[in-house]
Amino acid sequence: MIDWDVAARAGKRVVRAGPEVSLHEAKSAVAQLRESALAADAHVSAITKIAQPPHTAPTLVVDRAGWIDVNSESVGHLMAPLVDKLASANATSGVGKLVGSRVTGTEAGVVLGFLASRVLGQFDVFGPRGGQLLLVAPNIIDAERKLDVNPTDFRLWVCLHEVTHRLQFTAVDWIGQYMRTQIADLVDASDLDSDSLKQKIKEVAGELKDRKRSGDREPGLGIVSLAQSPQQRAIIERMTAVMSLLEGHAEYVMDAVGPSVVPSVAEIRRKFKRRRAGRSPIDRVFRKLLGLEAKMRQYAEGRKFIDGVVDEVGMDGFNRVWATPDNLPTMTELRDPALWVKRVQPLGITPGAS
Repeated sequence: MIDWDVAARAGKRVVRAGPEVSLHEAKSAVAQLRESALAADAHVSAITKIAQPPHTAPTLVVDRAGWIDVNSESVGHLMAPLVDKLASANATSGVGKLVGSRVTGTEAGVVLGFLASRVLGQFDVFGPRGGQLLLVAPNIIDAERKLDVNPTDFRLWVCLHEVTHRLQFTAVDWIGQYMRTQIADLVDASDLDSDSLKQKIKEVAGELKDRKRSGDREPGLGIVSLAQSPQQRAIIERMTAVMSLLEGHAEYVMDAVGPSVVPSVAEIRRKFKRRRAGRSPIDRVFRKLLGLEAKMRQYAEGRKFIDGVVDEVGMDGFNRVWATPDNLPTMTELRDPALWVKRVQPLGITPGAS
């Protein structure tokens, strides 16, 4: 259904050029990012109170083309079960499949090209090679220049976020499998055929037009809203809750290090928050279509949850969330941390603990 080799080539054709840097600047940035990722391990463990486990997840400093290569392979691997199901439900001739996969591959490449110039870092957990921490050097350099912040501080700050994600998936051994199970359940619950898929895409496009006409600024779910039966909506809600938890946790760590570790952390956070809001009209439309504005809401809701729980029961109390999937917050609890604290109290949490 999608030729991911075509997607990678298309993405690299359309991706914008990175900032101009000298060879010396490029080598220096790569070396410093690797050092920052290594240094971030100890800082993340100190804040989260979770020891860094032995892991084989490497740190890769990549350019935009390299990010596209990794993600075209990773997304293709992740989507394979859904694509197989769609293919079996929409059997066409061999020629039709070949042409269709190239067309959709090109379209997927446009999306990859859009994202490749914006992503600062990522912990890729679903690729065929296992976990990899990616740091996109040209995007980090571009961001620090536009924000006019201290490069050394900013690079460590970004690494703190991504290393927190690596810790989540390597120290909490069931998180990755939990997400894979949710995705598998979502695939099993899908009943898409060609006509229903086209209809649902039209519905998403219509929703975007309606929101634009009405001035509605709520982000919506973009293409994530495709094919949502009641069963699928429940699965997506669970996935949204856990992703909000993971993103909020990483956001908390980024700022909790304080000026003793990142001297300009307050300035960076202030300017970075303004950067997230200051998108061009075209950029905002694209982000709505992809559901990326919903991801921004995940950062905010997840961070509010972490703040609320840690204020009430301390980091040790919050860390009960990693004990079992049953301890994950629901969307309702995510928006009201006190409900989560009340539910998990029988596990030994004492409100007001430090």
